[in-house]
Amino acid sequence: MRRFFVLTVLALAMVAVAVPAAWAGSPHFVSVTATRTDNSLTIKGKEAGLGNEEQVHIVVTATAECINPGGHHPKAVNKESLSEGGDFPVQNGKANFSLTLTATFQPDCSPPMTVRFTGVRVTDTTNGISRNLGSF
Repeated sequence: MRRFFVLTVLALAMVAVAVPAAWAGSPHFVSVTATRTDNSLTIKGKEAGLGNEEQVHIVVTATAECINPGGHHPKAVNKESLSEGGDFPVQNGKANFSLTLTATFQPDCSPPMTVRFTGVRVTDTTNGISRNLGSF
């Protein structure tokens, strides 16, 4: 009987240690896409492996540059650092998000010039994870 009691206590102790680890999240970006339209860049994505959070805070950062037809960045004033953030609800351990960055230049970046977004980065500040997306 004593042996059964000891084995039962050990089994319960193992479960008590394992269950919180199973409930803890393993946050990661499942998908992240970027779509550029004129002077705007829209980032949409899905994050999974979330634990007990009610919401996550997502931040997108980038640099917008006005590029001439020769592929060059002609003026220092035609460069802008952008950042946009928002809170998104977590449902069933997942969160979907969408954020848009819009570049405004003085003077305007009008045709034949185009806007290029560089150093695009998505960060979940709630869980401390990020993904670099590159240039668009």
